[in-house]
Amino acid sequence: MVHALHEAHRVLKPNGILIDLRPAALHRRVGLRQGERLLPVGIMRERFDDDRAADRAVADVIREGFFMADQRKQFPCSRLMDSLNEFQKWLDYSVKLGKLPSHDWLVRKVERERHTVGGKTRIVVSGPLMLQVLKKR
Repeated sequence: MVHALHEAHRVLKPNGILIDLRPAALHRRVGLRQGERLLPVGIMRERFDDDRAADRAVADVIREGFFMADQRKQFPCSRLMDSLNEFQKWLDYSVKLGKLPSHDWLVRKVERERHTVGGKTRIVVSGPLMLQVLKKR
């Protein structure tokens, strides 16, 4: 990633900005929304090796003087899914990327809770996003 940041620095015009937007390295929470009510179901067990490597790469290019950290903000982000199949596909994609071990246990738990709660529910996955603005030096 340091190479990508160096390339971004190379192509940016003077005082250009680079936006770093990605999920924060915190485990996401899964719940069920029924009307205005949110029922917690579980916490994902994610791996953060890539996230920590990206944080180190950004810190390296700041320390090396390529960029200056201009602004940093963390804000909430929720994904809403209407079906268990949609939730399973989203998880499968993350597992394929190597960001997650299998979360079949969580799919089963969501399925059980949806059955117990009954009625129309949506699956909610919540976790913060980190936004950092870097200014080219």
